[in-house]
Amino acid sequence: MNNHIIKTRLLVIGSNGMLGQRIVERYINDDSVEMKCASAEPESFIPGVNYSQIDISQKYQVRELILNFFPDFVINAAAYTNVDKSETEKETAWKINVNGAENIALYSWTIDAHMIHFSTDYVFDGKNGPYSEIDKPNPICYYGRTKLASENSVRVSGVRSTIIRTNILYGPVRNGRPDFVRWVVDSLTKEENIKIVTDQIGNPTFIDDLAEAVSSVIKFKKEGIFNIGGRNFISRYTFTELIAEFFNLDKKLITPILTSELYQPAPRPLKSGLLTLKAETELGYKPTDLTASFEIIRSRLSL
Repeated sequence: MNNHIIKTRLLVIGSNGMLGQRIVERYINDDSVEMKCASAEPESFIPGVNYSQIDISQKYQVRELILNFFPDFVINAAAYTNVDKSETEKETAWKINVNGAENIALYSWTIDAHMIHFSTDYVFDGKNGPYSEIDKPNPICYYGRTKLASENSVRVSGVRSTIIRTNILYGPVRNGRPDFVRWVVDSLTKEENIKIVTDQIGNPTFIDDLAEAVSSVIKFKKEGIFNIGGRNFISRYTFTELIAEFFNLDKKLITPILTSELYQPAPRPLKSGLLTLKAETELGYKPTDLTASFEIIRSRLSL
């Protein structure tokens, strides 16, 4: 008798990004999954995977990628995430975040694949967070507008979809630019002074938790919007102090400032963060404790 296992076909778009890498690592040794990776760069940051270079704003490239692999689930972890540059590079931000999501949704719908799309707390104005999935979005910067438009594109496309909103990602990233924790550790280790805002509140999200949430969405085939974030609603400044404490670094090098003092091109939602009760109830989501997440980062990156 043939006990052939039917594998889940998983396409990870944006596989070289911080989140994409973590999702790939989560599934790379899973015998029940056949995975295809795609990202903007010529090569995969993670060796040994089935990889294609992709520009998601090009419809024909997305069509070819999806129709050739025929996935069951398409994870869109690709995005233009530079919040300040989005104010001037509007066309690029829109092409990647909105047209890219539209293209992925269209061809996922064509083959009846389930699309998992990532969004952000920047779809809100940050006047009275933390926010639930049913709170009314009101983005105050162009990046936030592109992410809300991408959500809407996915929702009206008719594709079976899950939209995961998240905020302040951190975790053990080996390739690409360092995450916030690594940046703080590196800066303070070199005894550099860093200025951190006291008036931006959120619940920092450990990328391992986000990868687990994706795994639950796939397992339970859950559709709709889900918030994924950490347990602690804290300011960026407090978060930075906790990092310094854990890694035994000098907190006196951290200067508290207000967001308005940075004169950034893009306004930020200040009182933000995401409530995760729905994900805890429907996905069995359990955020990792902050200290435990720092332990994992320290051991994985040998900090």
